[in-house]
Amino acid sequence: MGKVRVGERNSQPLIRRGMPQLTQSFRIGHWTDPHNLTGCTVILCPPRTHGSCDVRGASPGSRETALLSPEKTVDEVHAVLLAGGSAYGLAAADGVMKYLSERGIGYRTPWAIVPIVPAAVIFDLAVGANNVYPTRGSGYAACIDAGARNDWGLRGPVGAGTGATVGKWAGPDSRMDGGLGISTSGSGDVEVVAVAVVNAVGDIIDGDGKIIAGARGTNGEFLAAKDPSVGLSIFRPPLGMNTTLVAVVTNAALSKLQLCRIAERMHDGLARAIVPSHTSHDGDTTFALACGNVAAPIDLAAELAVLATAEAIRDAVRHTAAL
Repeated sequence: MGKVRVGERNSQPLIRRGMPQLTQSFRIGHWTDPHNLTGCTVILCPPRTHGSCDVRGASPGSRETALLSPEKTVDEVHAVLLAGGSAYGLAAADGVMKYLSERGIGYRTPWAIVPIVPAAVIFDLAVGANNVYPTRGSGYAACIDAGARNDWGLRGPVGAGTGATVGKWAGPDSRMDGGLGISTSGSGDVEVVAVAVVNAVGDIIDGDGKIIAGARGTNGEFLAAKDPSVGLSIFRPPLGMNTTLVAVVTNAALSKLQLCRIAERMHDGLARAIVPSHTSHDGDTTFALACGNVAAPIDLAAELAVLATAEAIRDAVRHTAAL
């Protein structure tokens, strides 16, 4: 039951509206500082969640990502943190660990419980205050929010997406606001939800190739709208100010190795929605998390994750632009 064959016809669209059932198990919370333009977002995982990641960007800021490699021993993830504040923001993971340990959640050793909380950050210090960033208390507050509200409807300048910007390939003056986006996809009983924090060098493009957010000239028009190759000659993004982070959760029954493959494939979604992507100035990182017993072919689950990734990136700038 719930098994979907490759090539099977399904009357439901792959990109779906509304939040699927698995968002009752995976819980999301935010801490937002709208004045200093920074924040963090946490995804709390249900028991027996497997996870992996893929760091494709050349300038990443991360914590506990090495243990997500499929050959590593630890096979359970208790939360994932996405944060602003560059490397300073990684301290917010301490607050997530404190929240989980107080509730007896973590990897059990004979001496202590150690929550497994992989984390990744974006550089937003040039947008708001450069001396204010998520802290241990911020991570704890995001967990309280996840436990109390679990609001998957919040998008745009919230949590880790608060100080995010896009379209910086022509310099910081050309940029637009990025943000946090969410998208769902599915086929049969398989459910996938992607959370994206979009702080990219590149422009954000729709499925038809049209720019929906990115580098703009003084007249407000997108610089690459008429000639996409213009970026090759102008390309001068600010160093260290970019990164797109994506976390996908699913109810599919997947191993850690399969989730590693899905995290790799999720970067296809980045490339579909961001041009250029994976530049030497980006720290793009993807997380794939699974807790469920719905059988699904690996290629189906991966493509659903790719679709959700691309749409979550677009969703981030659409909600920011609508404010």
